[in-house]
Amino acid sequence: MRRNRKEHLIPLERSRRIIQIERRGHTPGGHPVLAGIFGMLGILCVIYCIGIAITGFGTYFFLIWGAIGACSLALAAILQSGRAMNAIPVWIKGAFCALFCVGLLVFGAVEARILSQYGAEASPGADYIIILGAQWKSTGPSEVLRRRLDRAIDYLEQNPDTKAIVTGGQGGNEAIPEAVGMRGYLMQAGIEEERILVEDRSASTYQNLVFSAGLLDPAEDSVVIVTNNFHVFRALSIAKKQGYINAEGLAASAPLGSGPNNLLREFMGVVKDFFVGNL
Repeated sequence: MRRNRKEHLIPLERSRRIIQIERRGHTPGGHPVLAGIFGMLGILCVIYCIGIAITGFGTYFFLIWGAIGACSLALAAILQSGRAMNAIPVWIKGAFCALFCVGLLVFGAVEARILSQYGAEASPGADYIIILGAQWKSTGPSEVLRRRLDRAIDYLEQNPDTKAIVTGGQGGNEAIPEAVGMRGYLMQAGIEEERILVEDRSASTYQNLVFSAGLLDPAEDSVVIVTNNFHVFRALSIAKKQGYINAEGLAASAPLGSGPNNLLREFMGVVKDFFVGNL
């Protein structure tokens, strides 16, 4: 006996309810674990950005932490939403994952090189030390620069035949050239004026070392480059590219809590100098 086909049809109202229930149900495709990781990362980045803003350390570079935090939180929301993940084409998700993994590998490799010079110590008896410039405030050297100068003073006191080259021009927010202020700081610490050479035209690490090369013989003289721990690797790499044969680094410390900001900024500095041919 042939059954009536109408018996198997779902009434219109019931079918609408079924569709509505299906729409309200859980949509697979989200990644709650990854969403949680990026959400936590975003919160930490925002907190770190606010912390640096309160302490007033450094330049406005710290704002990048706020941007990273916002992007991480947005990514966390996308990863949490199955509907959003399903709407993204597979090739876009694959390309993003590949770029992200490659970026992590590059970042890790560069940071490993930077960290390898964190505790750099120099041999005694160098012909010259080059103290790389940093911001000079109306009240004196910035905290970063003061640590470089104090490290240099210790070396100069232990090596009385070593001469110092202070470097750095005058920025738009500086009352005097950095090198001029640095010379005064060294003299107040008891370093004789005749031991101090001034390079006051430079506006970057690259220029610090290029212009300082005119005050010595980079192929013959032994040179110690004094800068903060996070900056030694890039400074030495630039120096060697500029023909400093006998160059060593001498690492000064950095302000407490500034490590992540310094490492991220230095990573970008290394990448920039690599692509423009400075190292």
